[in-house]
Amino acid sequence: MRLIIALLSFIIFSLTLSAQSKDVKAIRQLLSNQSAAWNNGNLDGYMKGYWENDSLMFVGKSGVTYGYANTLKNYKKGYPDTAAMGKLSFTELKIQKLSRKYYFIVGKWFLRRSIGDLSGHFNLLLEKINGRWYIIVDHSS
Repeated sequence: MRLIIALLSFIIFSLTLSAQSKDVKAIRQLLSNQSAAWNNGNLDGYMKGYWENDSLMFVGKSGVTYGYANTLKNYKKGYPDTAAMGKLSFTELKIQKLSRKYYFIVGKWFLRRSIGDLSGHFNLLLEKINGRWYIIVDHSS
C-alpha cells in the first residue's frame, strides 16, 4: 500500500512539475517574443503579450493607465521611432507561480539606445486565458 501511495505521489508531483515547466517556458517565450518585436520597431507586435481588454492595467511613472488601446497609445507616444525604442532586454527574472491560472514576474528591463540608455524594473501579473498567457497588470518603473 505504501508503495502505491508513494508511486501515485511521484506521478502527481511529476505531472505538476511538467505543467509548471511548460507554463514557465511559455511565459519566457512570451517575453522573448515581446523583446524581438520591440527590437524590430514593432510596437503592435510587442503588445501581443498583453491582454487585449479595457481592464488591462499599466502602472508607470505617470500613474495608472487602463486598457489595451490606451497602453498602446502611450507606448507609441513615448517611443515614436526606433531611435527612441532602442534595443530591449530583460534580465534578473523571477517567475513565481501563484496558481494554475496566475504567475507573478519581477525583472529588470534595459533599453540600449543611441540617444541614451534607459533601464528600470517591472512587476507583471500574467493570467492564462483560453490556454494562452497574457500580461494583465504591468508595473514598470
